[in-house]
Amino acid sequence: MVSLSDIQAAADAIKDALAPTPLLRSVTLSQVTGAEIYLKFENLQFTASFKERGALNKLQRLSEAERGAGVIAMSAGNHAQAVARHAGMLGIEATIVMPRDTPYVKVRNTEAFGATVVLEGESLTEAADKAAALSTEKNLTFIHPYDDPAIIAGQGTIGLEMLAEVPALDAVLVPVGGGGLISGIGVAAKALNPGIQVIGVEAARYPCVTAALSGEDALAGGATIAEGIAVKRPGALTLQIIRDKVDDLQIVTEAQIERAISLLIAIEKTVVEGAGAVGLAAILAEPDRFKGRKVGIVLSGGNIDTRLLAAVLMRDLVNQGQIAQLRLTIPDRPGALAQVAVCIGEAGGNILEVQHNRLFSETQVKEADLELALEGRDHRHIHRIVDALSAEGFAVRLLDPFDDCD
Repeated sequence: MVSLSDIQAAADAIKDALAPTPLLRSVTLSQVTGAEIYLKFENLQFTASFKERGALNKLQRLSEAERGAGVIAMSAGNHAQAVARHAGMLGIEATIVMPRDTPYVKVRNTEAFGATVVLEGESLTEAADKAAALSTEKNLTFIHPYDDPAIIAGQGTIGLEMLAEVPALDAVLVPVGGGGLISGIGVAAKALNPGIQVIGVEAARYPCVTAALSGEDALAGGATIAEGIAVKRPGALTLQIIRDKVDDLQIVTEAQIERAISLLIAIEKTVVEGAGAVGLAAILAEPDRFKGRKVGIVLSGGNIDTRLLAAVLMRDLVNQGQIAQLRLTIPDRPGALAQVAVCIGEAGGNILEVQHNRLFSETQVKEADLELALEGRDHRHIHRIVDALSAEGFAVRLLDPFDDCD
């Protein structure tokens, strides 16, 4: 098992290469949620993820023979970049096996650090099988992303830093996939503050630790914005530590994760990936549970694909009622479209997209369907624009936004 002394030794080993990240109280998020929220900005690491801590601690402990032969890892991206970066700095050749659907930004960054990337499999499990085969074939040391005492100890240095800054934290919310991060933080936090509550947060589509603790097979799978914790089973060692050190687990939906990402950008001006946002998502989902308590949230990483981030932000504007879709039936005559545009403009709305359909429509031959993507100040403003269009005699319908994903 991993002990506090192992984590303290890891902190000493990595201190010259990795500076502590900030732990800052969020005034606005505290006001919004009713909890006293402290954010641990691991997304400010050089590779934008906490994974550097464990990877460096593990690599520094390799023998000269192991360093000479090279290392191999499997990862959805953050562990890959961490191993690639620090292996390169230590003069160790690294091969990284990544699932084929890994976001391109993570593949590109991993290669930029000098590692050889192999894209294999549809999941981390399949990538792990390929990495194991290459490890045997080429005599490479396998650097596991979470189920390794040195990796766990490295990640646990986050707990040391958080409790050094705010010893009286009531709870800490930690993303959970394979369990390396929460295992390390759990060991450190419970040793320094036995009364602290350590809570793991899982994505609803990958509740692998919740299932494992119940002795069940996880019904895990499918696309998730939190691909960094999209793991189908935790490690054997991490599960042992979780049983001993973690007080509770909470599951959050895709929609809750998206909302947390958007809030962190809007309020804190910081970019986090899906896995990094689950701690805040947990508070947003159950605010009464954390009200009045000092809560630390680990923003575990910030490597989100820019196209995906743009989609999340725009979808949030839809969900918050600032962007809406309208469908109108208008006369098919000159000036009708201009009349709609003038009415919307005078009401203070902004037209983002227009689809004018004459041919593929169920309307009469002298009418046309018009669909508009419309921006307003908020949902009340959107409804005032709809009322203005109705007053002009247009048959208008406000379409419901897309349903929240489970």
